[in-house]
Amino acid sequence: MVTLIYDDGDHSGDQALLLNPDECQSAAEEESAVNSAETPEPNTDYQLLPHLAESQDHRGGKHGGSVPADNATAKPQKRHHKSNDSFKCETCGKTFPYKSTLNRHMSIHTGVKPYSCNFCGKRFNQPSRLKAHKIIHTGEKPYSCTECGKGFFKSSALTTHLRVHTGEKPYSCETCGKCLKSNYGLMVHMRTHTGEKPFPCDTCGNRFTDASALKKHLRRHTGEKPHLCSMCGKGFGCSGS
Repeated sequence: MVTLIYDDGDHSGDQALLLNPDECQSAAEEESAVNSAETPEPNTDYQLLPHLAESQDHRGGKHGGSVPADNATAKPQKRHHKSNDSFKCETCGKTFPYKSTLNRHMSIHTGVKPYSCNFCGKRFNQPSRLKAHKIIHTGEKPYSCTECGKGFFKSSALTTHLRVHTGEKPYSCETCGKCLKSNYGLMVHMRTHTGEKPFPCDTCGNRFTDASALKKHLRRHTGEKPHLCSMCGKGFGCSGS
């Protein structure tokens, strides 16, 4: 089959060109390839840029976790507080964030106790401990148990007491497995395994595992019986007598 086409090129007169089908198809493909090369690829920026602008509006200038240009050159803010190891105790190596805290700690090593009780003369190395001590003289017990009404000098003592009602014993001995209500009770209990008795009696030389046991013992020497029977008024050295 022969196809009759007209060429728009510069030919003398309007002459018809005779092409066979294969030549016609090749010419069409060649023209399509030329047009594709001359036609630029669609610009996708017009799709991405508005999207980025919209994302910045909704995310405060951030897109996909990227850092805005304004913040990229921003200088890091300086911290005004000191690091935890700024002030070190040369005696035991313990570190403190402030020099004032280190100074209070040093009184443990030096034995200096500048704060004295105006009731009994007992001295303390920190004003907070003096304040807590004075409650003993005033009789103030601002922390009371909602279950039984018993009052306490410290909130920590009330917390420990409440475990009497709840039965909670969160501290356990790793040696024998015994559970206790307070960390201090666990520390005293551990002395039964180690044999440590750091509290001696100055009168007879007996030693005890904790201060409360020594205090009860001293009443044998002094004859003090602070616990009175509500029925007959008889006095006893300790509440368990």
